[in-house]
Amino acid sequence: MNKNQKYVITINRELGSGGRTIGRKLAEKLNVPFYDKALINELKAKFNLDTEQIEKVKSGKGNWWREFINAAAFMGQNMNEMWYYERMVSSDGYLVTSSDMFKVEKEILENVAAEESCIIAGRSGFSVFANHPNHLSIFIQAPLEHRIQRIMGKQNLNHEEAEKVIKKVDQMRENYVKKYTGTSRYDTRNYDIVFNMEGKTEDEVVDMILAYIG
Repeated sequence: MNKNQKYVITINRELGSGGRTIGRKLAEKLNVPFYDKALINELKAKFNLDTEQIEKVKSGKGNWWREFINAAAFMGQNMNEMWYYERMVSSDGYLVTSSDMFKVEKEILENVAAEESCIIAGRSGFSVFANHPNHLSIFIQAPLEHRIQRIMGKQNLNHEEAEKVIKKVDQMRENYVKKYTGTSRYDTRNYDIVFNMEGKTEDEVVDMILAYIG
């Protein structure tokens, strides 16, 4: 990846691994915007986007994408990822979505990345930008107990509740990725770098990524 040209960094991560924090801190270090899937879905609702609306936006001459990005920056300050999952995940562990919704999300992500360099955290980023000419794909994982302890602290859950949430979200993300990309999010061939967070802090991993990209 050449950071002197327009680029996109995608971060896929296990819930409770600290991957979202890493993405946000990395974006701050690189002075580029940070987006995650929860935020993108809220913005879809805010702007009432569907596939037809996306085509109108793409053919327009206005500054719609800039407005979108500014709204994202504002909304990102108050997003609660767990609230998003609780609302969007069905009882069988599948994300409540559709092929049309996935297409809209994909086009939003592609247009955001075309606007400027950015970091995107989300389940299918590695696939959406697989053919991007200047893309770095990262996967962040951690041992289950590490993840449980982190979710317990962040969401004020007991051990059993935190483990249940993690397993449900793991299944949801894997189902989603397999459905829309035809591969597993655990297949390391999808990524340029994979980090195991055991014994590492978020800041240490951010520094490793910065050293990698030079």
